[in-house]
Amino acid sequence: MALVAFVAWLVLDGDEQPAAAGAGVQAATQNSPQFFGQVAGQPAAPLPGERASRRQQLVEYYELTDHTYCSYREGSMYPASSQPMSRNPDQAYPNRPVLESNPMRGEDRSSNPNILIQTSQSRVFVAAGESVTFSLRAVEPNGAAVPLVVTRAIAAGVVLTGARATTQVPLVFADNGSGTFGAVLTPGQTGLAGFAGTIRTEVRYTAGGKNGVLIFDVIHSPKVPAVWVGQPREAMEDGSLVFVLRADVRTPGRYVVTGRVDDAQGRPFALATFNEVLGPGPNDIKLTVFGKLMHDGGAALPLTLRDVDGYLLKENTDPDRELMPRLEGRLLTSRKGSLEGVSQAEWDSEERQRHLVEFARDRKAAAAELAKFDPSQPLPPSACGPVQ
Repeated sequence: MALVAFVAWLVLDGDEQPAAAGAGVQAATQNSPQFFGQVAGQPAAPLPGERASRRQQLVEYYELTDHTYCSYREGSMYPASSQPMSRNPDQAYPNRPVLESNPMRGEDRSSNPNILIQTSQSRVFVAAGESVTFSLRAVEPNGAAVPLVVTRAIAAGVVLTGARATTQVPLVFADNGSGTFGAVLTPGQTGLAGFAGTIRTEVRYTAGGKNGVLIFDVIHSPKVPAVWVGQPREAMEDGSLVFVLRADVRTPGRYVVTGRVDDAQGRPFALATFNEVLGPGPNDIKLTVFGKLMHDGGAALPLTLRDVDGYLLKENTDPDRELMPRLEGRLLTSRKGSLEGVSQAEWDSEERQRHLVEFARDRKAAAAELAKFDPSQPLPPSACGPVQ
């Protein structure tokens, strides 16, 4: 307001004391916040703190684009169908029992932390004709056994509200002599043989004089959409090792098949996956160990295929799959004992190249913006090489 009044006084006072008036306007303008640090005709320069904050923002954005480009490039060097087992450790041993230890729960769902119930379940997915084994035991937190007795165990299919209930199948849990109670459920030999979906086994017991309840769930597939035929074989295709299995498809559709590959030292090395649409009749299912993966992972040859499982994928339904018979254990050890003829090339596809170009463009633009803002400082180090 003082500046406005001063300018108005100049207008009213005409040319009187022009030098003093000019000096007053100049002083008032230079002391205003709008003028501070400003050169005529140019925007105000940022304060040191603002400049440091802006540079930090540019650095963080460059690091984000660099991480995006580098992580995608590294993560897509191998096809999705052939991945290191180190990226999928939970898939290494699919046939090992599922082990859990939880506080005892009563019928009112209250928990008792002074008694732990240790359970074991041999599998979650059960194909036609397969069995699943359950076990449980009670212990104190220090590991001391707690007396346990199974009073009742019933298996039944889980159905939607209002739907007709399934057959209830009683199970007998027997004590193995050490306080562990176990039972076996084979749906195909019970009234649940034709049921597709979740079969829930409710177990009621007493432990340490207290009543408890627990649940075992399995997903049952009564139909067999395809069966394995013939013997597995190996082949070299495009510089990669391929294990070829043959299946007789009864129900055409999209099949997902997964196999585990160990190296000569018994180390879980690769997870090989097949995901394609198959027609009826005999079909080859190829499980590939990508060439570059064999080089990068330092595979000790020969490689062994084991523990293969597969299913027909079903959309918009529950359950979402029909299981093929699983192939447990070692199936085939390759004859190939060296990396001769194995390709070291990265996997490539139109989609991968498109993403790499987009991410590289973003990284280059972020680097240019940071360099323009602060040309005196080098770019932060990249995770995968200099910006091109």
